[in-house]
This record gives sequence, structure tokens and C-alpha cells, in this order.
Amino acid sequence: MNHFLETQNWRYATKKFDASKKISTEDLNTLKEAIRLSSSSYGLQPYKVIIVENPELRAQIQPAAWGQSQITDASHLLVFANQTSIGDTDIDTLIQNMSATRGIDKETLSGYQDFMKSNVNGLSEEAKAIWNSKQTYLALANLLNAAAELKIDVTPMEGFVPAKVNEILGLEALGLNASLLATVGYRHEEDATQYYKKVRKSNEELFITL
Repeated sequence: MNHFLETQNWRYATKKFDASKKISTEDLNTLKEAIRLSSSSYGLQPYKVIIVENPELRAQIQPAAWGQSQITDASHLLVFANQTSIGDTDIDTLIQNMSATRGIDKETLSGYQDFMKSNVNGLSEEAKAIWNSKQTYLALANLLNAAAELKIDVTPMEGFVPAKVNEILGLEALGLNASLLATVGYRHEEDATQYYKKVRKSNEELFITL
């Protein structure tokens, strides 16, 4: 079987982490780089990823995540927080970065810059927030795949109260909103879920070829 598919069959949403096992600095840096390299619309990356190592903060977050043990037992807790808005400043910053990174004159990017602004500024504030939130799912996918390559477990979570997590981490003041949680670490040998067969739709149910 293709190695990538093997790792996808290996991974699952871990229900019980081994709290005694911690991710190495090297592996954590690899996961961070995988997130950083993730695709996003226009390359804007309208989000931050908060790595919560502080056990007291994680204990505060746990009740806001339905009491799930992964929040405190996993090696690391990642909070994907989308920007609540986006506008000209974000686009100008991207263009500046693009110009510096690729060694090209900003003037040659002005058409693309104007195109992005016309599309983004045409959205309502609510639509901007939803669009930004969707981008975090792309980053999460890169985390899941990179972690599986390293045989590191990740449990993506939507089961939490964003407003409460925002309050605990002071995200609102930063113009951010918690959209996803991801607990990262190593499965506990007592987690029976790791032995379950993966349940997915068949190719015939899932794909339509036109």
C-alpha cells in the first residue's frame, strides 16, 4: 500500500492520550512548519495558531471543551484562531512579503493586489469571518497529515464553546476567534478506539465521475 495511505489508515481521532509522553522539540517544529506551509486562499493565512502548553490554561479550557480528557492529557493543545475580519492591511502585508521573498517589484503585483482587495472588501463582515474560519481547516489538514507521517496522534475538535475559549485566552482583544482545537501527542495503550476498523463511505458512494 502507498505509504501516505498507510499513515491515513493508521491515524484516528485519539480518545485517550498518554500524558507521560511528550512531543520532541524537533517534531513540534516540523508540525509547526507543516502548518505554516499550508495552502490558504490567496496565501493570506488569516489566522493564528496558539500553542497552549500552560497546564493551568488547559485546565481552564477543558470545561469549555465538554470536559474532554484530551485537552489536559495530550502533549500539546493547539488552538486555531481565525481573524474576525480582514482588509487592505492584510493584503498589503502579503504583497510586501511576496515582493521581498520573490525579489520582485511591488508595482508588478499591483493588479493582483487590487483584485484581492475588490473581492475581499466586497464581503460582509460576517462573510469575512466565516471565510477566515474556513482557512483554518486547510491548516488543520496539513497538521493531521504531517503528524501521521511522524506517528504522532492528533484529535481535531469542534466540540467546544468558542466564546469561552476566546475569553480564557484573551483572543477577542487580538481580533481573533477560536475556530478549531487540536490535541497532539501519543495514544494511550488503553485507548480501545485505536483498534477499531476505520469506517468510511465506499468509492461508489463517495465519488461521482461526470
